Amino acid sequence: MTLLATIVIAGAITFGLRLSFILLWGRVAVPIWFQRALRYVPPAVLTAIIVPELATWQDRLDLSPANPQLAAGLAAALVAWRTRSIPLTLAVGMAVLLGLRLVTG
Repeated sequence: MTLLATIVIAGAITFGLRLSFILLWGRVAVPIWFQRALRYVPPAVLTAIIVPELATWQDRLDLSPANPQLAAGLAAALVAWRTRSIPLTLAVGMAVLLGLRLVTG
């Protein structure tokens, strides 16, 4: 199987799975516990994407205070928790990361 065929098949399967939820959402009675569980999917996916990036520095696991990405992520998380402002969270996270990278080299 060629690479192009693999990509097309994987895309069609992904599209079909997502479309099935859209088409069936109003027609099928979804249990309330399932609806409550779906609220946690976006934070879980976002966490799975972000945490590995914050916890690695120079291609190795680094949970020390010397890791600028981890420090910037923690600062951004604190601002997000206190202010609930996305622009401020992004600005503080990027400013802390840039400042730490300039200081540490």
